[in-house]
Amino acid sequence: MKSRTLSLAEKCKNILASNWQGYLNTIKADVKGSKSGIYTSKVKYIIRRGKPYIWVPENDLHNVNAMIDERGSFAVTTPFPGPLGGLLKSLKKSPARVALVGDVVPLNEDKAKSLAEKLEQVVMSEPKAMKDFSYVVSGVLSSSLSRASRSDSLQEILGDVERYSVYKFEMSSCTYIDGHGGTFEVNVEDLNTFKADPLASFSAKLIDGINQSDARRRALVLFCLVYMNALVKDAYVTSVDRKGFSVLGKLPDPVLEDGSGHYNWKEYRFMLKEEASDVESFCRQLVEMEEETIKKVSSFSGLT
Repeated sequence: MKSRTLSLAEKCKNILASNWQGYLNTIKADVKGSKSGIYTSKVKYIIRRGKPYIWVPENDLHNVNAMIDERGSFAVTTPFPGPLGGLLKSLKKSPARVALVGDVVPLNEDKAKSLAEKLEQVVMSEPKAMKDFSYVVSGVLSSSLSRASRSDSLQEILGDVERYSVYKFEMSSCTYIDGHGGTFEVNVEDLNTFKADPLASFSAKLIDGINQSDARRRALVLFCLVYMNALVKDAYVTSVDRKGFSVLGKLPDPVLEDGSGHYNWKEYRFMLKEEASDVESFCRQLVEMEEETIKKVSSFSGLT
């Protein structure tokens, strides 16, 4: 029987590959070398050979801190674009995230220049892929109103690379933190065992494209009814991967079924018939599920 979910190491790898910005923490230090407290700021990064490479603005305090003490930590969350962010906030629910501990190691000029070339390839790959996508994929992504484009965000760095210092984050430990705050240690070596999910770089657009479409959200409601026997009032996709996708469904509170409008939100996991090798495969199977579900619901209606 196929596993419904990914391993913790795969989840961590996918979170790192699906986002492009995270929070870097370094130990505060002054010119005398004394240390007190932690300094945190949001920075942009890409993943190369399993390691985060981070761009820090030239006037950021991290540059001084890392020079005196390389120790640091780096936190990255699952992208939560569009209405999903507001929903999670209202439920006081955090998206799954990864916390890394290690050393912030500066790159020399030659390596930084080479990495800038890799960055340019990453930036150019997204619009190229978007141009080549089929009608089915475009139909899913077209509803996305999110400005959370990895390509656009990283493009800002390319326009002014001289004003950034580049660091490699050498991981010594990795922790996966789920949406309920549960923490799970992950072997750093295991991260290198798996390739990033083929959907990772487009997961934010896929999630937002589905959640911004009223028709697709209605289809999610039908998925919950047909496949989970759950009568939900609304639904949002929270994550996508090659095996399937997770959905938050809005259920009437069983204790307060008195018309008072109280609801609970429950997560459901839906598997694809076959693992998606790319975005095309995922969107094709999603559309097929929508069509099959509508047929099933129509057949149920015909029996009543």
